[in-house]
This record gives sequence, structure tokens and C-alpha cells, in this order.
Amino acid sequence: MQPETLVRDHTIYACVMGSRAFGLATDGSDTDRRGVFLAPTPLFWRFDKPPTHVEGPAEEQFSWELERFCELAMRANPNILECLHSPLVEYADDTGRELLALRGAFLSRQVHATFTRYAHGQRSKLEAHVRNHGTPRWKHAMHLLRLLISARDLLDTGTLTIDVGDRRESLLAVKRGEVPWSAVETWMTRLEREAEEAAHRSPLPAAPDRRRVEDFLTRARRASALGPSA
Repeated sequence: MQPETLVRDHTIYACVMGSRAFGLATDGSDTDRRGVFLAPTPLFWRFDKPPTHVEGPAEEQFSWELERFCELAMRANPNILECLHSPLVEYADDTGRELLALRGAFLSRQVHATFTRYAHGQRSKLEAHVRNHGTPRWKHAMHLLRLLISARDLLDTGTLTIDVGDRRESLLAVKRGEVPWSAVETWMTRLEREAEEAAHRSPLPAAPDRRRVEDFLTRARRASALGPSA
């Protein structure tokens, strides 16, 4: 089975991500689409297993096979968790809706380590660019600030909200280069400190609910094996 066929015929969940989901879109923004497909169970009985992810077939489109998606979500991968919480859902079948209903099972205090590790890597790249080229990559700085805000609020409240809401204009000012780099660095440092503080009092559990996720995946695989008429 061709990878494009898996996306076309077996997608269970599809959404829009990127600036449009974050509430930061401008006239020139792309439309980034993300999705989850459930590869038919019989494909796993072969030596050649189905792909864990597929890029395309449309531009700016990327999809994960359900098991890989769940694995990454339980590891608190920032991109995956945000995909599950996109306010712009384009499609969800019964299995997709059950996946969405399971969103809370993936959230845990592990998000502090994963979000922080990702943010540190991105900040190091930003600082290296400033040292080497003299000017910041403002768009990247804006998105890093957005991620740090999201991580802090998630740890503080237990709820992941990716739309920036009333922070839109202040973040877009960063993208336009209207905020001094020193002020941006100060903002990042403050958000990192606040996320650290929130992690100590977070209402999130210490670990994701692996049993619930595995039960869901097992039932989805079984239903796929038996077929719609079973």
C-alpha cells in the first residue's frame, strides 16, 4: 500500500497547525496540516511494516501512524501534544474522536523536561545566529516565546492552550523586530523561571496514563483486523 493511500483512506484525525492554529497568522502565512492515520492491522503481519509517518501528499502536510503518534505523545513531545490540542480540527472519525477524548491521558509533568529541552535548543540556535550574523531571527524568537508561554500555562493549570489569544500583538511585534533583543531575552528567561516554578506545584500527574492509551490502541488495532462487518 502506497504511503499516500494510507493518508487518503485511513486518516482518523486531521488538523491545521502552525501560525493559524496559534492565532499568529498573517496574510503570508502557510497552512500547515497534520494528521494521524491508522494503518490496517494486516499490514503489520508482513516483513515490511507500514511507515511510522508520511510527508504529503499535499504541500505542508505531515501525518503519523497512530502507534507512533501515541508513543511520541506519551513522551510529551511538544509538536505532538500541540497537534492534539489544535483548535482547527478538519476531520475526525470515531477513532479520531476517541483519540481527542484521550488527550488528558498524555499530559504529565514530563512536559517540563521536554518543552524546556526543546526551548533550550531553539534558544541556543537563536543566540548563535545573533553572534554570527548580528541580527536575531525574529520569527523564530516569536515562536519560542509562544512555546514557553504555552509550557508555563500548561504546567500551571494542567490545560494546554495553543492559541495565544490576547498575546497576539505583543508576539507579532517581536516577529516584526520591534522589540529589542535584550528585552526578548529577558522575557524568555522570565518564562523559563516561571515554568520551573509552575512545575513544582503543577496539577498534572507525574506520568502519562499508559494503560488507557494502550487499551485504546489495542482496541483500534483489533477493530481494524476484524473489519467493519465484524
